[in-house]
Amino acid sequence: MKNKLIYVFATSLFLIFIAISFLVSFKPGKIIASNLIDYSFEILQFFPFAFILIGLFQVWMKRETVEKHLGKNSGWQGYFWAIILGGCTFGPLIVALPIAHSLYKKGAGIKIILTYIGASAICRIPMTIFEASYLGVPFTIVRYSVSLPLVVISSIIFGSYLEKANYKIKIKE
Repeated sequence: MKNKLIYVFATSLFLIFIAISFLVSFKPGKIIASNLIDYSFEILQFFPFAFILIGLFQVWMKRETVEKHLGKNSGWQGYFWAIILGGCTFGPLIVALPIAHSLYKKGAGIKIILTYIGASAICRIPMTIFEASYLGVPFTIVRYSVSLPLVVISSIIFGSYLEKANYKIKIKE
């Protein structure tokens, strides 16, 4: 109840700020409102397709398959598949979060999920093509050779810390 009250208060405060910004012609407030509307429409373009794919994933993909390839005991193969899956993720990074949640529900390990989220942020295929065409293939190769190992290492370190602390992700069904 307390969290809902904080959420309602923060949202109300934000909307009051936007309204006052338009009343007194406060330019930063107008820009914030414009960015919010633009980003909301951008998200609405991707979310329906993402949720359809996530729904199909949950129905078609067996838990045993996910546990075998992305589970706690999958070894380096799990990190490889997480990077491949992250590279194939489309849309903004926020689309990766429901997919990560779905992977967790199917039995993927926390370290693999963290690798997937990191990989989806840095190595999506459209972003890679755009980067290579403007900055060059050598730059892209160097960036991948530096960033991907760092993502995997940081996922292992942070995932190990969470496992030692017996952290469990709360899943609302």
